[in-house]
Formats: sequence, structure tokens, C-alpha cells
Amino acid sequence: MPIRNRFAEMLPEITSWRRDFHSHPELRFECHRTAKIVADKLRSFGCDEVVEGIGVTGLVGLIHGRKRNSGRVIGLRADMDALPILEATGLPYASTHHGKMHACGHDGHTAMLLGAAQYLCETRNFDGTVAVIFQPAEEGGAGAKVMCESGLMDRFGIQEVYGMHNRPGHPLGEFNIREGAFYAACDEFRIIIEGKGGHAAKPHVTCDPVFIASQLILALQSIASRNADPTENIVMSVCGVRSDTEAHNVIPQRVEMRGTIRTHAQDLRRMAETRLRALCASFPAAFGATAELEFVEGYPVMVNHSAHTQYARKVAQDVSGQCLEAGFNMGGEDFAYMLEERPGAYIVLGAGDGAGLHHPEYDFNDEIIPYGCSWYVGMAEARLPL
Repeated sequence: MPIRNRFAEMLPEITSWRRDFHSHPELRFECHRTAKIVADKLRSFGCDEVVEGIGVTGLVGLIHGRKRNSGRVIGLRADMDALPILEATGLPYASTHHGKMHACGHDGHTAMLLGAAQYLCETRNFDGTVAVIFQPAEEGGAGAKVMCESGLMDRFGIQEVYGMHNRPGHPLGEFNIREGAFYAACDEFRIIIEGKGGHAAKPHVTCDPVFIASQLILALQSIASRNADPTENIVMSVCGVRSDTEAHNVIPQRVEMRGTIRTHAQDLRRMAETRLRALCASFPAAFGATAELEFVEGYPVMVNHSAHTQYARKVAQDVSGQCLEAGFNMGGEDFAYMLEERPGAYIVLGAGDGAGLHHPEYDFNDEIIPYGCSWYVGMAEARLPL
């Protein structure tokens, strides 16, 4: 089950789809143009059913195999949304929407799953049904959760579900996967420290929230360094600090801090939240200030199911000759919600050299398209054998 020759033939066409998506990025649930193009193409391929509007702009195409005796249905998922980033690639097909960019490769994921859908419609070498799932709002918005809450799995009888992501900086065509916890839970926080503003020349008559914020940033690092087992995975990052003034001679009244906590275990996740709340309640108070904490629980830990990880690994090995053990990833992935609904697995595909994900100079490497398409098709045929 190596790379399918058909995808070498289809590569120019799939690449043209991908670059069109790249030129017209859409954020979160606003994937109207992308979803319409996907739906039109699925119908032109001969999908047996195309259902739009699942999770706002999400959609599903159903492809029946030569036989349906097994009664089995597997889902293959791709994400469609872009990021609020100003593109700096200078490419001829660069974003035409200022401040929006496909900087994570979802344009490529969508194109690869479309290519796989066309092949599956042509060949139908499987017994059962393949549901190709095109999801909005992975980059914030929890589109996978919204699709699941819209009845995705039950409505189409999906029994297993699989997803994939490209990975720049890893050898082109090299797959990586791990069983169990893979991507991290991603929680966000916003802290507003209220002190007493005044003249910068008279700090003694103020309660300086800038000083307090700087001390709190250091204290928050103790959650990872002194409260978590050193063998466990946790990242605490304060990613921004701003006050309500830009003057050089004013101590502000308040300071806002924002950041994220990443963990790979539920007990660690709860501990980090508890310690964050305790420090915010007591630390500023010790200096005479108050703190208001807004804590937003984000995507859960993405956990690959054991047997299904091996299914995905085997197909990847057949496609590219190797599938290596992946390390933990502290990034978040809302495919976690689909894996909470149904067993399945998520795999990453090396994209070779180039700018990293979420970078303004990133561009999806079209050379990996035949690998990704072949893996999607391989999963369908391996899990629904004739």
C-alpha cells in the first residue's frame, strides 16, 4: 500500500485546490466559501450524500463502498479554517484577505482529504461507508466539539474517526504517532490587577500594579517548578502584560495579564487551576492590591486510542516506509473532542524544511499531498476491507 500512482497524476489539480484555499482564508466558523467549494467538489466526485451546515459551516460527505455488508462507518477529518495572521510569504497565491492567513496548513489538509474523497468515489474498494468530515474553527472556537454536539457521530453512524496534521521541520513524508496522551489540554487565563495609580516620582503613595504583576509572573512559574512532578508535562506561560496607560511618568491603576497553561493529565490540569486561583487571590492582596481572574477551560488532552493508533501506524508504514514514535506535543488540537466521542487516532506527517506552523512565512508543502491522500485512502481500505 505505497503512495498511490493516481495521486501523482492528481497532484497538479489538488495543488491548485490547495492554493486557491490559501488565497482565500477564512477564520473560525466563517468558512462559507471553503465549505461551498468542498461541497460542490464532493458532489461532482459522486459522493452518495453531502450534508452541509453541521456545526455552522462544517460538512460531511458519505461514500459507500462496493459492498456495505459490514455495516461499518469510519470518519476521516480535515480542518478548514485559517489564522488571524498577516501573511509575509510574497507568494503569487498569498492571502487576498488582509490579516488572515493559512499559517497552519489547513488548506492542505482540506485539499488532501478532497483528493482522497475523489479517489474513494472512483474506486470504492471497501466494504462499508466512509464519512469525510470537513471541520471549521479548529483554531479557537472548538469546531470539533460543535460538530459533535450537532450529532455528527450518531447521525452518520460513525464508529471510528481519524485525523492528520502536517509537521514542518520533520523529514518529508515521515509519519509520527503516539498512543495515549498526545496533544495537550490548553487552558487560558486573564488576570486584572487593581492597585492605586499615581505619579511615577512618588511610588510610595501608590500601590504599583506593574511591580505586583512582575512578581506574580515569577510566582506563577512555581506551579510548574514546585507543584508539579518534574516527570510530568506542564507549561505555564504568561504571554502578555499591559497597563491602562502608555505614559512614562504614570504608575497605572490596573494591569492586565494573559496566558496559557498546557498539561497532559487531568489531575495536573486541575492542580494548575487550583494553584493559579490561590496565587491570584493571595499574592496581590499581600501588596494591598486586588486581582480578578478569568479562567477559560480550553481543548482537552487529545488521547489516541491504543488499537487504533496501531491501525494508523501500520497504514503510515505502508505508505512511506516508516512511522516513528512521536513525542508529547504541548500544542492543542480540538480533534480531542472527536476522540472522546469515538475511538480513533491522530497522526502527523513530516513536511520537510520551511517556516514553522503559525509563522507569517509558513506555506504548506505541496510535495506531501500524495502521502497524505494515500494515508487517508489506506485507512479507509484497511478498516473497511472487502
